[in-house]
Amino acid sequence: MAIKVSTRLLMLSTFFILTSIPITSFACPLHQKQALLHFKSTLTTILNSNSSSPIDSWNPNSDCCTWDRVKCSTTANVTELHLSTIVPLSVNRVFSEILAPIFQIQSLELLDISMNLLQGEIPDRFGNLTRLIHLDMTQNSFTGPIPASMQNLSSLETLQLKNNKLAGEIPTWLFNITTLKNLFIGGRGSTLILNNRAKIVPNCSLQYISMPYCGISGEIPEWISSQKELAFLDLSGNQLEGKFPDWLAELDVGIIILSDNNLTGSIPPRLFESINLSVLALSRNKFSKELPENIGNARGLVILMLSGNNFSGQVPKSISKIFGLNILDLSNNRFSGDNFPVFGESPFHMYFDFSYNDFSGKVPLTLSSFLRVLNLGGNKFSGDLPSNLTNMDRLEILDLHNNDITGNFQDVLPQIPNLQVLSLRNNSLEGFIPRTISNLTSLRILDLSGNNLTGNIPPEISSLEKMIETPPMETLFDAVLIYGLRSDDLRNANEFQDLIFNWKNSFRGLSRRNLNIYSLLDLSDNRISGEIPASLGNLKGLKLLNISHNSISGKIPTSFGNLEGIETLDLSHNEISGLIPQSLAKLDELAILDVSNNMLSGKIPLGGQMNTMNDLRYFANNSGLCGMQIMIKCPEDIIPTDGSEEEEEKQSWILWEGAWVGFPIGFFITILIMGYYLNFLLLNFGEMFYDSQFRHLPIGEF
Repeated sequence: MAIKVSTRLLMLSTFFILTSIPITSFACPLHQKQALLHFKSTLTTILNSNSSSPIDSWNPNSDCCTWDRVKCSTTANVTELHLSTIVPLSVNRVFSEILAPIFQIQSLELLDISMNLLQGEIPDRFGNLTRLIHLDMTQNSFTGPIPASMQNLSSLETLQLKNNKLAGEIPTWLFNITTLKNLFIGGRGSTLILNNRAKIVPNCSLQYISMPYCGISGEIPEWISSQKELAFLDLSGNQLEGKFPDWLAELDVGIIILSDNNLTGSIPPRLFESINLSVLALSRNKFSKELPENIGNARGLVILMLSGNNFSGQVPKSISKIFGLNILDLSNNRFSGDNFPVFGESPFHMYFDFSYNDFSGKVPLTLSSFLRVLNLGGNKFSGDLPSNLTNMDRLEILDLHNNDITGNFQDVLPQIPNLQVLSLRNNSLEGFIPRTISNLTSLRILDLSGNNLTGNIPPEISSLEKMIETPPMETLFDAVLIYGLRSDDLRNANEFQDLIFNWKNSFRGLSRRNLNIYSLLDLSDNRISGEIPASLGNLKGLKLLNISHNSISGKIPTSFGNLEGIETLDLSHNEISGLIPQSLAKLDELAILDVSNNMLSGKIPLGGQMNTMNDLRYFANNSGLCGMQIMIKCPEDIIPTDGSEEEEEKQSWILWEGAWVGFPIGFFITILIMGYYLNFLLLNFGEMFYDSQFRHLPIGEF
């Protein structure tokens, strides 16, 4: 018995001794650590900066498995390198040779070097990383062909090469990598071409095919019909022709993006019987005929974008059954009728665009109060604005321009505090601008031009906070993304800017930087009278102020010199008298000043931008203007001279006139409003749709 007890005590003591001995944990192999430090050293030398870097934690005195952006296996081999956006945008000459040390780490299974603007050809040594499963090289400046050595990547599941400057034919061996599931190539800047004569018989089962702007012509490639597990298809921006194939409708693909092609015919009804269909983007093709009556059966649709086609007839009533529809864009077609679909309340309805069709009748009453953007412009709607618009308290953009809406504006002005854009131009509204306009505290863009409004400009309009403040200049595009699978992607906005930019071509005159900072006030082409409130000079955030073609009298307020952001100021075709105030010379951003067809007199101010206002049309038909800008001397500037001096002065006028360069800047209101549509989408749909499993999957344009 004593022997048994002692044996147990011996075993127990041995256990405690063994468990108290420290076990040395695995550390990453020395050659892998040295390779990463070599990479860091080279990058630091190129950047030549003392600022912090995403790889500052790469320290020779620590285990590389503990470093930021590095992941290791259980045996401490480096398996993942997440090196996206480690090169600042300000550094524009980093070549692909910098990657050389990384090719020594042959245990890599994931390598993400996206969004670094790396230049040069794709190194052949990528073919050495035979264990790679995920390779992301999107948003760089790689040139040349896809190297043949990459066909050695026999374990590859995801290949992302979008938005580079690659050229040449897309190699057919890509489709022979049997493990390949997700293929993303092409995109803007790329001149890769898929040879239509090449016989492609995929030996892989693709789930994601993203090949925008790959020069694909003819019909939608039939080899895609063999991909039975396909969930995502983006062939936008190619030269595809022919009809929407029945076999594609029967594949039950979840996301189909075929925008910017030349596809014709109608949409097969079978497509809308799919339980998987969540995104359908067919914008800017040549589709025609009516939409299938069963469109409402696609209950899973989240985004439906059919703009820029030739669809006609009435919008099927069944579309209102799609409860989860977030974005519905039917703009620029030939839809007609006054029997508008009855959309019920849905917290998912956010962006509806029915602009530029032939809809008629009254403005529809049956729209969800959850809508954030409603565009009904360019139709034939008539009658008063519905009173229930005020109930749409989440609405940020309301565009009803170019219709035949009537009634007294003061009675129908929707009181929506969140409203940022209100466009009612070119309608038949009467009455006056009420003082309650000041309740629209978020308003940045107000366009009431081309109506029959009377009365004065209310001073209360000067209290609109968003027109007063000078907005920040930083872009929002680097902070947000628009679609979790990235609808021109979603968490790293650079790639996904293109989606919506492409979506609305009318953005193209508007700089990305300024999409969120434009404010304008347009009251032109009405019958407004009275004097200009001096308080309008408080609206420092305005880029455009247009009160032309009214019956406004009095003087130009000196306070207009406070409109520090103004680019276009149009006061023409009124009854304004007196002097042009010298304070306008302080407006550094002013590009267009139109005071023609008034009763102004005196000397046109000099200094600053006023020295560039030498377009005679903008000062024409006034009672007594003078100044160097219009080549008319003011009486106080005339000094008696002899003939020779007059000749010299005449020559100096000619030289002075030739030295000026006019730079009228077109400022289109529609572009501004579309800019707000873009900003709205980026800010409001990005987080909603983002799915972390797609974070590294660059998806194409809608």
